[in-house]
Amino acid sequence: MNKKLIVLAVVLGLLAVAYVGFFSKNKTDANATIYGNVDIREATLAFRSGGRVAEVRVDEGAYLKKGDVLAVLDVEPLNNSLISARANLAALSARNSMMHSGYRQEDVEQAKAKVTAAEAALANAEKQFSRQGALVAEQASTQHFLDDAKSARDQAVAQLKIAQQQALGLQRGYRKEEIAESDAQLAQARANLATAELAVRDANLLAASDGIVLTRAIEVGTMVQAGTPAFTLSLTKPVWVRAYVPEPQLGRYPAGAHVLLSTDTRPGKPYHGVVGFVSPSAEFTPKSVETTDLRTSLVYRIRVVVEDADVQLRQGMPVTIGLAQ
Repeated sequence: MNKKLIVLAVVLGLLAVAYVGFFSKNKTDANATIYGNVDIREATLAFRSGGRVAEVRVDEGAYLKKGDVLAVLDVEPLNNSLISARANLAALSARNSMMHSGYRQEDVEQAKAKVTAAEAALANAEKQFSRQGALVAEQASTQHFLDDAKSARDQAVAQLKIAQQQALGLQRGYRKEEIAESDAQLAQARANLATAELAVRDANLLAASDGIVLTRAIEVGTMVQAGTPAFTLSLTKPVWVRAYVPEPQLGRYPAGAHVLLSTDTRPGKPYHGVVGFVSPSAEFTPKSVETTDLRTSLVYRIRVVVEDADVQLRQGMPVTIGLAQ
């Protein structure tokens, strides 16, 4: 009798251990499930230059590839600015080249000739002054004529100095400050030309990445300012899921972990994803996240990148996340 009771006790014990193990495993697997929402990024597109809208090529709901043209501005005023910038650059470039080359040789030679003429004039004025001095000494002329001769001599000296300075300046070329000013003006003209060319290119509003047009805020003929929102684009790549992991399950969802994402729109056909980010700091569970844990529990935000996303994943859609086997 005692042996039967012992065997029965052992059997019941084994059954209890198996039941507890099975229950614990199922409970652990249930706790490993987390919940989140699809988080698709949006981009607001705008013209970098202002002007009149000449053409709108897409409407709401259109699927776009990176580089597709959404709208075009009237380029006529932009082309006029471009022509003006090119002409200004050509003029300043020619002047800058002249500054660096210095004065023409013809101008230098002409200045030297003026120096020679001034020297001859001074020599003649010196002779006249000497002659008048001798005549005054012999009382053959008056002091008035001597003063006139002296004044003419002094003027000739001054004219010679002016001619010499002009010739020296032409030989040395332009001042370094003038050359530096010309270099700065040329650099500014090049920058203005680059800005004008960019404005012409920016007349085409391009899609920065693949996406879907959510809103359209412009029509043909609309006058827009630079930066005025024209389209809102929903980016199709990458598609993220924002979820929150309770602290006890944090070790199950490290960065790089593979997960399955289930939605109501595709029952039995989960999406595949990879945990791309785990927040280093804890926070209180947001009210918009439905979990079985208490609302006051501290959780860690994670971001899951969906590897096989399609158009059925919409912004804000609830998702159930579990570890991939």
